[in-house]
Amino acid sequence: MAGHDLAPHELRIIVAVEQARSFSGAAAALGLTQSAVSHSVRGTEKKIGAVLFERGRGGAAPTPAGERAVAHARRVLRLLETLAAEARGAADEGRDAVTGPLRVAAFRSAALHLLPAALAGLRARHPGVEPEVRVVRELGRGTAGEVADGRADLGIATLGTTSPVPRGLVGDVLVEEPYAFVHPAGHPDPRSLPLVDWAENCTSYTRDWWARQDWLPRATTRTEDDGAVLAMVSAGHAMAVMPALSLTGAPPSVTVTDLGPGRPTRSVGYVTTPELAATHVVRALIRELRAVAAEAAVSNSRKPEYL
Repeated sequence: MAGHDLAPHELRIIVAVEQARSFSGAAAALGLTQSAVSHSVRGTEKKIGAVLFERGRGGAAPTPAGERAVAHARRVLRLLETLAAEARGAADEGRDAVTGPLRVAAFRSAALHLLPAALAGLRARHPGVEPEVRVVRELGRGTAGEVADGRADLGIATLGTTSPVPRGLVGDVLVEEPYAFVHPAGHPDPRSLPLVDWAENCTSYTRDWWARQDWLPRATTRTEDDGAVLAMVSAGHAMAVMPALSLTGAPPSVTVTDLGPGRPTRSVGYVTTPELAATHVVRALIRELRAVAAEAAVSNSRKPEYL
């Protein structure tokens, strides 16, 4: 029934409350009174038929229903924004004009070594695109969670049998990056060094491969990200097993050794929502990402030695 439809301003209010974790914070962000925000949220809850926020002295915490509603609200608001951008583009430049904002979430090595070339190609072909990139740790729900929650239009994510495209999203693999043994160049016995690792490094599939390698000890050092791992190896303090993206531009002080035909690989791809997958701007970025992957721009610049 039309009387139960939610208006865009109601969606913006529940998004603001979730972000601020309080009615007063949402009111300040939106330029409204706290009573107006409270009244709107109560009306929204009545229309939906569920409590969206737990009220208390500590503020307003979203309930499970609230988390789901806010995720959908962000996605609906983004579609309304896309509707306007594509309609304006079609009116001004033609039917297939690509213009407007584009929000991308990517894990660190993809943001450094895969995304820049794709965005450069995108901006060269479509100057009206306004990309915004957020680096997100590929842990838990990772970049795919940013897309599912409406915070990103497209995510560069690790995909595979143990971490498929999440339910409700669409996506595909862009590149399969092999893992390699990384150690200080010229070290007489690199396998004697401590093994260094970081939390985002491996899926359970890769961990299983590690467990079968008698020559690989348990990691005794963990760092914040792959850049810190590479720095430790370069300084001669450790060895590591790392994927190709993380090894792009590795310094000469590091030797990259191929692990052979049984080596593990990591699938890097994109995820987006079914509705955004049909938009001109997301489709254009996917084309650029595929072109970069096809040109092997993410492979290690130096041919590895063999183990």
